[in-house]
Amino acid sequence: ASHEGADLEDPENEPRDDLWMMSVPVSQAPAKPSYVTIDFKSGTPVAINGKKLRGEELIAKLNALGGKHAVGQVDLVENRLVGIKSRGAYETPGGTVLYEAHRALESITLDRDTLHFKQHLGLKYAEMVYYGLWFSPLRKALDAFVSSTQKNVTGKVRVKLHKGRATVAGVESPKTLYSPELASFTMGKEYTPSDATGFIKLFGLQMRGRGGE
Repeated sequence: ASHEGADLEDPENEPRDDLWMMSVPVSQAPAKPSYVTIDFKSGTPVAINGKKLRGEELIAKLNALGGKHAVGQVDLVENRLVGIKSRGAYETPGGTVLYEAHRALESITLDRDTLHFKQHLGLKYAEMVYYGLWFSPLRKALDAFVSSTQKNVTGKVRVKLHKGRATVAGVESPKTLYSPELASFTMGKEYTPSDATGFIKLFGLQMRGRGGE
């Protein structure tokens, strides 16, 4: 849901509690959090709490769950195509829950460079959609890239819904790249502090070559 005009045209005004249609005001959200588990297969959400659902059913379910906890309320000033700034308040409970869950799953299933590049392209993709360029060749090309990154984005994500926030409470995947042994702060047989000496010297050459600027 989107809301514009009237009181919102003055950025000094806080959105009124009766503005929200899909969600309750944060002040009226339950004191006790709720948890929801979302299953993904190749980047696509397929089930909630173990129950398989079609896309529209899944979004409707998450809209209801998230809206109950005031999740997905956004108040922002936009930069429109013609250069005008305008203010809008938006509600996307289900979309917010999915975004946080999907991002968490990508964090353990995508390699660093692919993840960072995809995040970089995300702003451009959003800009193109906002400007009405859905049918452009570039948008289609970006879709092909994104699709290629999702083959290993499979797993489960547990999300905590509480007082306007959707917080990831756990993530698992059969395709995970996360290794507790390598990530541990307790040194094991994989490497020792002395192994870092050569790397630090080599990596620091670029700075030494600049003469300490």
